[in-house]
Amino acid sequence: MPTSHATDAAKPAASGGVQSLERAFDLLERMADAGGEVGLSELSASSGLPLPTIHRLMRTLVACGYVRQQPNRRYALGPRLIRLGESASRLLGTWARPYLARLVEETGETANMALLDGDEVVYVAQVPSKHSMRMFTEVGRRVLPHSTGVGKALLAHTPAEEVAALLARTGMPAATEKTITTPEGFLAALEQVRSTGYAVDDNEQEIGVRCLAVPVPDSPTAAAISISGPAGRVTEAATDTIVPLLQEVARELSAALSSTGGASGA
Repeated sequence: MPTSHATDAAKPAASGGVQSLERAFDLLERMADAGGEVGLSELSASSGLPLPTIHRLMRTLVACGYVRQQPNRRYALGPRLIRLGESASRLLGTWARPYLARLVEETGETANMALLDGDEVVYVAQVPSKHSMRMFTEVGRRVLPHSTGVGKALLAHTPAEEVAALLARTGMPAATEKTITTPEGFLAALEQVRSTGYAVDDNEQEIGVRCLAVPVPDSPTAAAISISGPAGRVTEAATDTIVPLLQEVARELSAALSSTGGASGA
């Protein structure tokens, strides 16, 4: 999701913060927002920092392995960030568990959290239903976005051309007879998500299973939460009750993730 940035002149330093450290992290976030590769002039224009300052900071980030300089002289996010990102993703799932537990308590169904990792959806947290008949998705499992509710929620606000390119790379294999298997059908489903504020997987990943999902607004990385259960329990009537709760919990989780003190229990 896009991150808003203040220019350096307008952004006060955090109490006790080290300005160069704040600037370095701000540049890394701007690089991520730009797709991972930028030129110095682009960073200067977006951040308001002078070129010599940016050049000095980038030299340090390159030396540490967090940024690499490409043959075309542009700068790209470096491989050392991967380990940090993987560790942070695992922690994100841990922080989400109290919020997922609330969903299970109030809906009775299994609750999940998922992220978009490249072209795939990866489940990073789950709290199972207490029902004897319940859905179970292994944490760490990867699925293609087109056949899942969380996939639709994660991609709902992605530009159509980027979604089409993703679908071209992954293909759209049918998991069931109800799986959406055309780009046009999937883009129409995303339009529906934007209209209603939630996504549905109606027997599309597994026959007999329905899933309701919403994005986590303003998450530091694209994230979605969902509940899943037997179609006989997750009915159209139940949707009217479950969706507002999902949206409320997503907002609370978003607020916890964005707070400087870290997440608190739901």
